[in-house]
Amino acid sequence: MTLLQSLRRFLRDEQGTETLEWGLVCGLIVVGAIVAIGVIGPKVTKMWNDTSAAIP
Repeated sequence: MTLLQSLRRFLRDEQGTETLEWGLVCGLIVVGAIVAIGVIGPKVTKMWNDTSAAIP
């Protein structure tokens, strides 16, 4: 099998594309979670600090 034949076979083969798609979806979920934690985290910390300061 020549290099060109191997390359054509590789480009036509669709096995594993679903795995790649799920990997991308999981990656986007992780990025979204990191952004959400980064945005909400300081607000939650401030809320707990204010609550702690209000308790005698």
